[in-house]
Amino acid sequence: MRLGPALAVATILLIGFPAQAEDAAGGAPAGQADYATRLDHLFGVLHDTPDIATAKLAEVQIWAIWSLNSGADAVAALSSASGAISAGDTAGAEQQLTALVQSHPDFAEAWNRRATLYYMMKRYDDSLADIAHVLELEPRHFGALSGKGMVLQAMGDNAAALKAFKEALAANPTMTNVKANIEALEKAEPEL
Repeated sequence: MRLGPALAVATILLIGFPAQAEDAAGGAPAGQADYATRLDHLFGVLHDTPDIATAKLAEVQIWAIWSLNSGADAVAALSSASGAISAGDTAGAEQQLTALVQSHPDFAEAWNRRATLYYMMKRYDDSLADIAHVLELEPRHFGALSGKGMVLQAMGDNAAALKAFKEALAANPTMTNVKANIEALEKAEPEL
């Protein structure tokens, strides 16, 4: 299986992505230019490589950059909230994520994680509001775009869902689940 070795390499590479430390002046995380450069490079790989294992490795690295793009305290809080979600503690996760987006409003992945939580809780308007924050901070956030499609589809707006899924696929052409969602919508409603 070709993806197995790629994931092993990804795990090793992820260890090399330390959380961005805030600069001494208390401003934005250090290395923002490097952040943008790394993302641009990885999105280039995602779009230009014919090798699916290499593309999936780039995708894993993009997620790592997004998840670690804040101070160590924010990264730890995101991890804790994710653990609460996994444990089924939606109230605790919501409290943690709300505190996190308030203390680190530029941390796109915190907004994305709360949007996902709201989707799980069927709080679709809240989810869409958080997705809007994510996309304002990270316009290529294919996870948020895909999530937007899922929320809109759950709300019964298949035309808008299809548009969001197509935007997600344009950002990350390797998303097979998004391709399947597009095909299913187009088959069920050819007029879209």
